Amino acid sequence: MADKYFAKCFQESFPFSLFWKPDENTEAGHVCSQGQFPLTQNVTVVEGGTANLTCRVDQNDNTSLQWSNPAQQTLYFDDKKALRDNRIELVRASWHELSISVSDVSLSDEGQYTCSLFTMPVKTSKAFLTVLGVPEKPQITGFTSPVMEGERMQLTCKTSGSKPAADIRWFKNDKEVKDVKYIKEEDAVRKTFTVSSTLDFLADRSDDGAVVSCRVDHESLNSTPQIAMQVLEIHYTPLVKIISSNSWPEEGQSIILTCESKGKPVPEPVLWTKDGGELPDPERMVVNGRVLSISFLNKTDNGTYRCEAKNPIGRNSTEYVLIVHDPNALAGQTGPDHALIGGIVAVVVFVTLCSIILLGRYLARHKGTYLTNEAKGAEDAPDADTAIINAEGSQVNAEEKKEYFI
Repeated sequence: MADKYFAKCFQESFPFSLFWKPDENTEAGHVCSQGQFPLTQNVTVVEGGTANLTCRVDQNDNTSLQWSNPAQQTLYFDDKKALRDNRIELVRASWHELSISVSDVSLSDEGQYTCSLFTMPVKTSKAFLTVLGVPEKPQITGFTSPVMEGERMQLTCKTSGSKPAADIRWFKNDKEVKDVKYIKEEDAVRKTFTVSSTLDFLADRSDDGAVVSCRVDHESLNSTPQIAMQVLEIHYTPLVKIISSNSWPEEGQSIILTCESKGKPVPEPVLWTKDGGELPDPERMVVNGRVLSISFLNKTDNGTYRCEAKNPIGRNSTEYVLIVHDPNALAGQTGPDHALIGGIVAVVVFVTLCSIILLGRYLARHKGTYLTNEAKGAEDAPDADTAIINAEGSQVNAEEKKEYFI
């Protein structure tokens, strides 16, 4: 009866075993132990790297351990190698641990590996092996040199072989360019991704010499991204500016006008003109490259000076208005203006005299008057009727009772 139970327990517990078979000394109670359990952990490895698979049992009474691959092929049974694959090696084999390594891991090695503990029934633990596909070094396409200012540029960055899909980021002079979309396509055979992204913008002269970089980030790169770079070359018309050496030119002095021109390609030697024509006095007005020097300034030098620069892309110009000042007129204005001061004093005196005269005439015309109590006659009346009569009488004699004062 015990033998039948043992055989049934063995068939249920070891359906895939290639090596272990019970002998006549094996006890059914030993094989069908319920107090043991294998422990494993998931493993992530970069393609081409080495994966270490470890299975541990804390309490084991000499029960065998086995590793099998996703295809349920036995890799190792205790310390015995079952699959002919030179990449698979035994790391450690004991009653408490069975560790193996798989070198030069490929994407096809990814899957669920099983560690089996041959108790009755068999106890298993799963470990998932994740293989990361390393993205290829990115490449930037779509750039043609040179690019004219104002033209639309479309640069495409592409990388293949990543698993999972890599992330692409764009930078211009180390400043990240946001809101750039990317497309990912999956390879159905290898289960890897091809990722591409396009940077679209209008070329500007400020972009000339800028470094545009495409950066690929992926967990397989260990925080060291792969980067492709492209230096931009933008051609544009010259930008012209005139700088004067003298902010207040006077007669007899000299002035130097420098024409700064920046463009790509580099502008040709500049052309200086005055009031739309040639420089009128070549002996005093000397042009040396971009510099115009005028010596012994006089009033005839007043006018508009133009500097023009051109390159194969186009031409541009700017103007400077020269006004030569009279040093004597400037010196006369430095002292006090006595005529102006005298005029102000005369006005003040005249206004004062007029005010005094007007005040005297006003006082003469508006002499003050008052009536004495005798003229009024109302204060001493015994009753109201008498007061009224006295008041009327006093008005008759009012002219006789006036007293004048000034």
